[in-house]
Amino acid sequence: MKRDATRRSLARPVPLARPVPLGRRSTAALLLTSAVGVAAFGWPLLASPGADLVGHSADAPWLFAALLPLLLAVVVAQIAEGRAASGGGAGLDAKSVALLGVLAAAGAALRPLGAGTAGIEPMFFLMVLSGRVLGPGFGAVLGAVSMFASGLLTGGVGPWLPFQMLAMGWVCAGAGLLPGAAGLRGRGELALLAGYGAVSSVLYGTVMNLQGWPYLGGMSSSVSFVPGDPLSANLARFAAYCLATSLGWDLPRAAVTVILCLTLGTPVLRALRRATRRAAFDAPVSFESAN
Repeated sequence: MKRDATRRSLARPVPLARPVPLGRRSTAALLLTSAVGVAAFGWPLLASPGADLVGHSADAPWLFAALLPLLLAVVVAQIAEGRAASGGGAGLDAKSVALLGVLAAAGAALRPLGAGTAGIEPMFFLMVLSGRVLGPGFGAVLGAVSMFASGLLTGGVGPWLPFQMLAMGWVCAGAGLLPGAAGLRGRGELALLAGYGAVSSVLYGTVMNLQGWPYLGGMSSSVSFVPGDPLSANLARFAAYCLATSLGWDLPRAAVTVILCLTLGTPVLRALRRATRRAAFDAPVSFESAN
């Protein structure tokens, strides 16, 4: 009887704890960070005719200086919300920070394996799976920190780095917002993650193109940005620019993400969920007397 009860308890689905839950303050911090990111990516499209966009190409350090306090605000909001925001969870604690560091280091280590070859970036599948298991709040911070760490590791620190941090944060947060987090498992979940990984890989490249494309107006080609032109005309040029320049990088990135999600997704998801359960992020702390 005891063995049967144990088997039934093991077969029962275990609720998944999310180390960085989204409460009202953390949601507001993430929305503010995203608003700053959208403005940073898109403001050149609203530039007036004759605007000197090249002179603004050095604005990245200011964006980076604004991004760090905003990410810190997300972390502080998680700590401040604690149990009230997560319905009894521990919020962001030492265990969450440790897991964040391990996954960020793993993502940073994966990126150099193929980043210089046709856009192949195996870190994307780990970011998607981590965001899926650990939620949008954890994913947003993880994506940004992973890109920052990989930039330091590969020497890829430049004007593009804060934009990469924002874009990868969006990729991870989006994975955490996918439906079926509580009940969808098996092939259905792998198909969902593979599809999201493919779409997000292409969108990541497209958004990153928007970071540099407006500053290439001096090329005076048919795909160059023209300050002051109607938004529809510039967007048509941007689409042509993406097809002509980056699609050869974005599609291999998407293909590798799909393959890795389908082949390695099951063991990686199982390991992440096991680590989350064993860490017992939602378990209340209690002290027992030795007597």
